[in-house]
Amino acid sequence: MKIARLFPFLLAALALGGGLPAFGQGTGKSDNKKNYVHTLGLADRVRVAVYQEEDLTSLTRIDARGRINMPLLGEIAIGGMTVVEAQAAIENAYKEGRFLRNPQVTVSVEEYAPREVSIQGAIRSAGRYTLPIESTLTVVELVTKAGGITDIGKGTAVTVTRILPDGTKKVFTVDVDSVIKGKKDTRTDDSSMVLLPGDIVYVPERLI
Repeated sequence: MKIARLFPFLLAALALGGGLPAFGQGTGKSDNKKNYVHTLGLADRVRVAVYQEEDLTSLTRIDARGRINMPLLGEIAIGGMTVVEAQAAIENAYKEGRFLRNPQVTVSVEEYAPREVSIQGAIRSAGRYTLPIESTLTVVELVTKAGGITDIGKGTAVTVTRILPDGTKKVFTVDVDSVIKGKKDTRTDDSSMVLLPGDIVYVPERLI
């Protein structure tokens, strides 16, 4: 089979190879990077190109509503999507609007927006911390980076406050002590283990 005929299959294999972020603690930076899939967010600067349609190429930032402005389409929401999901959404919009019969869209991140989280409460170095660009950061890793929990901190009830895409607030509780100690009953697949931009981590004090 010729290489040209193999190319679509190779692209499909690459697309299927990406997975969702691993929500466990991770064994190291290389694991975090391998499992990481970036979701497009506020102020990410993206380039959108349509194969053989140079007039439709767009270089823009995602606005506060998670939208970008595309030629012919107008506003389209891609915030919170992966690159692959955004490509599919834009392709479907061009097809459903009957602008293009078989569009092939490529989305790439030209510039990542600053991604920060904060940690407060009974922690040795409270403050704001920048999330790595191409890997994940878990609650346990942030606690470690912030110098660890103080002697009066309650590591079994660390909370993560997160603003969801629809604007609602959700609070997760993470038993950081059990994760650090490697207890067998610890839920390492808890989605609150991996931090997202804007998350606020709080370590409460133990009742003495």
